[in-house]
Amino acid sequence: MSSRGDHPLMLRDRAAGAGEPMYALARRLFPLCRSITGDGLRRTLGIIGEFFPLTIHEVPTGTRVFDWTIPREWNIREAWIRDPDGHTVVDFSRHNLHVVNYSTPVRRRLPLSELREHLHTLPEQPDVIPYRTTYYHEDWGFCLTHRQYERLPEGEYEVCIDASLADGSLSYGEGVIPGRTDDEVLFSCHCCHPSLANDNLSGIVVSVFLARLLAERRPRYTYRFLFLPGTIGAIAWLAANQRTVVPRIRHGLVVACVGDGGPMSYKQTRRGDAVIDRAVEHVLATSGKDYRVRPFSPYGYDERQYNSPGFDLPVGMFSRTPHGEYPEYHTSADNLDLIAPRWLEESLATLAAVCEVLEEDRRYRNTNPWCEPQLGRRGLYDRLGGYRQADQARLALLWVLNLSDGRHSLLDIACRAGLPFSVVSDAARLLREHGLL
Repeated sequence: MSSRGDHPLMLRDRAAGAGEPMYALARRLFPLCRSITGDGLRRTLGIIGEFFPLTIHEVPTGTRVFDWTIPREWNIREAWIRDPDGHTVVDFSRHNLHVVNYSTPVRRRLPLSELREHLHTLPEQPDVIPYRTTYYHEDWGFCLTHRQYERLPEGEYEVCIDASLADGSLSYGEGVIPGRTDDEVLFSCHCCHPSLANDNLSGIVVSVFLARLLAERRPRYTYRFLFLPGTIGAIAWLAANQRTVVPRIRHGLVVACVGDGGPMSYKQTRRGDAVIDRAVEHVLATSGKDYRVRPFSPYGYDERQYNSPGFDLPVGMFSRTPHGEYPEYHTSADNLDLIAPRWLEESLATLAAVCEVLEEDRRYRNTNPWCEPQLGRRGLYDRLGGYRQADQARLALLWVLNLSDGRHSLLDIACRAGLPFSVVSDAARLLREHGLL
């Protein structure tokens, strides 16, 4: 039997060493002020395009996408608060989160009592800046640490938000790796959060490097990677591709929060028993590491759009610590210190292993189904190198022979046998070479 090093794709092994380049890309993207529209989002897509070719789509303001409408485009240049003595106490140039994302333009003087109505803090986390948005309700505001807030003296303040909210467009990036078939695997990540490393950038950089690995060889499936603003971006893509691309999607994953040190976490599709559910769960179960599997719920990221009843696409959600479940979530503490190259690389290798399962999964029929064939006479037992447990490889041969009845896939066999998929797929390859499948 061939060793794992001879596996046709071996994407997981080729992920080795990608941690530092992924982290460097995250560090480069971190300072950009992203939103659901605007130049910060476009600059982000432009940088991604340096690593993986993207088609950039622009959806004009006012476009109807199902029950939603593309909003006006938002861009910001500067924003600050000056205290009664003229000192700048809050400055957007110091941190993107200081301004409520999508704030309307404002330039005025007002007393502290009125200013407080536009200030956002986290009293329970007094040293971090919260992340707040006002995408679909026109308003303005600032975010600051609660300690800053408590030190503000009474008096008249000057505030400035030099921003524009005008007709424009929503941007998203789409990259396609052609496969040997038209059936597609979808990977989707949001790229609309400003200066949040785990909840935003980790999903982007892992997706970019997974795309690069897949692009090195022509895979069986066609792989489609989406980099889009959360919610409205996925809705816009689905509206544009409802009758063309969507019917070709066989498997999919939303990728986010994959750069921290928490255990791997998987949220199932709406169906709960789709091939992607079983593939991810099998990879996690045979990884030897802690992991969690959660049932689908209609609350979360863009998986809820792909799994809406009109589409019911088999798209799960892959993360480490899920959104909202780590204290740094949607705060300035979700910075580059929260993620690490080794965790990014581990996430990439896990997703690569999932792709290997999807690529290699087949249904075979045993050509010699009447009793067990004599494997020793064919020299098969002499070719079982490459595994720590030769007994495991022998067992895989027997399981594949027994369940290759045209109904069971290799993934079915691996799950039932409790064996790593790579062991089972190598057993099938060897049996096929000897005319037994």
